Amino acid sequence: MSTEATANTSAPAVSGAPSKRRLVGRVRSDKMDKTIIVEVVRFKMEPMYKKYVRVRQRYQAHDEKNEYRKGDRVEIVEHRPLSKNKRWQVVKLLERPAQELS
Repeated sequence: MSTEATANTSAPAVSGAPSKRRLVGRVRSDKMDKTIIVEVVRFKMEPMYKKYVRVRQRYQAHDEKNEYRKGDRVEIVEHRPLSKNKRWQVVKLLERPAQELS
């Protein structure tokens, strides 16, 4: 009977695990090694004036292969803490701006 109890208690924990947050933003800096700064822009209603204002927040995200460049539109997902400020990881590239010819 103890084996059934352990099997039943472990099953809901796996199926009821919360999904990780996903955000979409633009790469604002790629100067660090294996880290990029992603700026996420949202629109939030200002309570007093009932007007939507643009709010931006910057996240440090892990980029293992240093493949993302400034201006890229990327998707990031929550991750375990990798450093003091880095708690996000890049999942995929959504859009890369056209390169200017010089």
